[in-house]
Amino acid sequence: MRLEADQLRLEVVALRAAVEALEVELERLRHEMGTHSGNSGKPPSSDTITQRAKNNETRVSRAERRREARAKAKRFLADKAEPVRNPGKQPGEDGVTLNQVADPDRVECVAPACCGGCGASLADAAVVATEVRQVFDLPARRLEVSEHQAQTRLCGCGERTKAQFPPQARSAACYGPLVRAVGVYLTAGQHLPVARAAELLAQVCGAPVSTGWLAGLAAEAADGLGGFIEVLKSQLRAEDVLHADETSARVSGACYWFHVACTDLFTLLDCHTSRGVAATTDIGVLGFFGGVLVTDGWGPYWSIDGLDHALCCAHLLRDLAALSESVSHRSWADAMADLLVEAKNTMADAVGEGRAGLTPGQLKGFRGRYTKILNQGRAAVPAVHHSGTINRAAHNLLNRLDTQRDEVTRYWTNPAVDFTNNQAERDLRMVKLQRKISGCFRTIKGAKDFCVIRSYLQTASKHGQARLGVLTDLFMGHPWMPPAQAP
Repeated sequence: MRLEADQLRLEVVALRAAVEALEVELERLRHEMGTHSGNSGKPPSSDTITQRAKNNETRVSRAERRREARAKAKRFLADKAEPVRNPGKQPGEDGVTLNQVADPDRVECVAPACCGGCGASLADAAVVATEVRQVFDLPARRLEVSEHQAQTRLCGCGERTKAQFPPQARSAACYGPLVRAVGVYLTAGQHLPVARAAELLAQVCGAPVSTGWLAGLAAEAADGLGGFIEVLKSQLRAEDVLHADETSARVSGACYWFHVACTDLFTLLDCHTSRGVAATTDIGVLGFFGGVLVTDGWGPYWSIDGLDHALCCAHLLRDLAALSESVSHRSWADAMADLLVEAKNTMADAVGEGRAGLTPGQLKGFRGRYTKILNQGRAAVPAVHHSGTINRAAHNLLNRLDTQRDEVTRYWTNPAVDFTNNQAERDLRMVKLQRKISGCFRTIKGAKDFCVIRSYLQTASKHGQARLGVLTDLFMGHPWMPPAQAP
């Protein structure tokens, strides 16, 4: 009997251990199934219909709670709970209307042939009124052929001198700068596959180009932008605040990493086999940068010497939103999210009023509340923080908020530092779009050419330049260059 009882005790102990392990695994799976774009780094496209509806409801409910708690925050509701955007023009945006012009290219008069009453001819009748309508349309699709004749002239000394052809006259018969610019604009600017871009050029522009010729334009364009990239890198090194991010893509069957360093006026894209320090060194910007770098907290950025860091608070808000779904962590997670957003709005108000930033009293108040919320969060985490997925996530986030509080709150003391790293994510989005359309890059040279062209187009667009115009300048032999920034 005693032996049987001992065996039963051992079985009970083993079963309890198995149940605890299964409970931990069940909690992990539930947490994984509950992650979506609102509480993790998952893209919105991965959300289910139910999750999208829940995200909309959560935004509204959180906004109502926070609006009641912080009624004095003027723009809190607009920042924290943006309404669902309807299609078309948004409120406050400038409208665009097609208006008639004073000098049309062609005028066609339409006259009635006979009277609508008696049927008599109106050929010689007087014109008593005219109503005007203008139709805006594209010209007939045809190529315009320009012939360049290089003369050879005989000097009195007997020397024959031949004139030089312009840069666009590359051979006996060739496509000009505008056709080349449109080709690159369609493939690298609008991300059309080469075959469809060639079809569009033939059908819409009357230029029956081959897919091989069109595919080679990217390399030709990138080769002409070497000087632009050097100027761009020097401009970025001299900035006070930079945004950086990275994303993966398949290149020739292998995983490569696309990196971006950017501001609101400059964008530099490059691809590398490494995601970490080797890439940031080879690209040649961050290693020579001495300002504030805004990132999502990826570790290798922190190994770069000589610069300060700022963390993207949008990532922190998502992590806090995930914790707020747990009753035990909701209070402090919501309080921290409110504090971060309130400080952002207060800084925006200060800058809008012409002040240099927050007052010493405001900074002291925010920092005191920050420490108080951290203590509240630590009290909510069990002593054995690995007792569950939620508690582990809370423990790790509290450690980050504590040990990196200067980086989290950098925007409190520096108005030039953005609240989020959205600038880098927006500039990197075109790589994701290209991957979605084409799936991969065939060669590393093609991937790097794409990065060079996108850097050129996005930087020019940020300076108000027309993308097709700067591409035409490029193929004319004088690419657009960014203006020098004031010190």
